[in-house]
Amino acid sequence: MQLRYPLAPLTLSLLFAGPAVAAGLGVNIEIPRLSVSEYHRPYVAAWIERPDNTVATTLAVWYDVRTRANNPEGEGTKWLKDLRQWWRRTGRELSVPIDGVTGATKPAGRHALAFTEGSKPLGQLAPGSYRLVVEAAREVGGREVVTVPFQWPPAKAEQAGAAGKEELGEIKLDLKP
Repeated sequence: MQLRYPLAPLTLSLLFAGPAVAAGLGVNIEIPRLSVSEYHRPYVAAWIERPDNTVATTLAVWYDVRTRANNPEGEGTKWLKDLRQWWRRTGRELSVPIDGVTGATKPAGRHALAFTEGSKPLGQLAPGSYRLVVEAAREVGGREVVTVPFQWPPAKAEQAGAAGKEELGEIKLDLKP
């Protein structure tokens, strides 16, 4: 007996198999509307940190890219060191701009970021305890750091969050297995 379509069962099983889904991480950063006489959009850095305070990955850095474009000496990047905690831990070692990580400062409001395991900038995190750290610094303003602890990989869909007091509003972390 000869099989006429030997790959048919394999093809059917692939057709009905569900897609392989990687773990995901969603970050929502709120920049509050401040009632001040001279308002400047804040520089913001968001990164994932290990328990020993080393940086696992930088997720986002928002700075004044327009100044950089108008001034070849990198005037916009000059103020990144005001994000002191991020700068000391990893910022000074990086060469900005970084594709998919750096971008323009954001206005007041809620800003959503989504990351998938295995894709840049999240990459492959080893299982364990981590902290999402968000830091904001504003010219003629203050500086604030908010941390949200989490476990990776998540066993089930989870949400965690924390709130800033002045320069940052609510920081939400959505974990997807």
